[in-house]
Amino acid sequence: MLQQTTVAAVVPYFKRWMATFPNVAALAAAEESQVLSHWQGLGYYSRARNLHRAARKVMGDHGGQVPHDRIGLRSLPGVGDYTAGAVMAFAYDAAVPVIDANIARVLARLEDWKHPIDDPRGSEFLQAAAERLLPARGGRRHTSAVMELGALVCVAKTPRCGQCPVRANCRAGEPARLPIKRPRRAVEEVQDQRAFVWAQGKIWLECSSGPRWRGLWMLPVAENPRRAAVYEEIYPITRFRVALKVVREGKLGRELTGFPPGECPAMPSPHRRAVAALTGKRHS
Repeated sequence: MLQQTTVAAVVPYFKRWMATFPNVAALAAAEESQVLSHWQGLGYYSRARNLHRAARKVMGDHGGQVPHDRIGLRSLPGVGDYTAGAVMAFAYDAAVPVIDANIARVLARLEDWKHPIDDPRGSEFLQAAAERLLPARGGRRHTSAVMELGALVCVAKTPRCGQCPVRANCRAGEPARLPIKRPRRAVEEVQDQRAFVWAQGKIWLECSSGPRWRGLWMLPVAENPRRAAVYEEIYPITRFRVALKVVREGKLGRELTGFPPGECPAMPSPHRRAVAALTGKRHS
């Protein structure tokens, strides 16, 4: 949940999630629609689907026990090097490299790495630098310490070098200029034209087949997008800037599913906000 999301935003979702899915078996037994409903609002829904699939694989292939080793962890859906290392370090106290944004920044500054950290050469550097710092044991404490150093002292724009406990070991001449990253790809403008269909006291939606929002319910694609908008919103997602325009339309012959107001299933946040705004206008 913390990937691309702040702690403050995650806390209420995490508490609700753990109350419903207190262990791997409970998550594996749930339906995908229930999982997506509990994730609704966090975005990046592939994380929820992968977590669900991973739980089922743990129950089916690993006897309900989350693997201890990197190979076993990497075999789970959605688990890459970072997640595998984090589970090994924090859950099993293994002394293994774990590299997040904070740790990468610390490593680049400690060794004065003046090349991009987000290309193949940079990845190799970070892996080697992280391995050089590893203790013989106690991976949980070590990883927490380096993460906290990056989060609280070796911060991005104005590093607090005077407070740094490893300042004597830092090679960076201009730490504020590090780390270096490749130029970002240009933001791409996208138009998304949708319809608000109200009939028989219900809101009519269609289920997305993906890939980004597979399994979520959405406002249907507008058949006559030239109509005046009843709701507009601009929102970012990855490298896209999406202009959402919603018009009023009838159900006509489309294959849609109706839901009473207040009983809509899991929806992407922009669509959920549009429905809330438009149903609020109807009631008022």
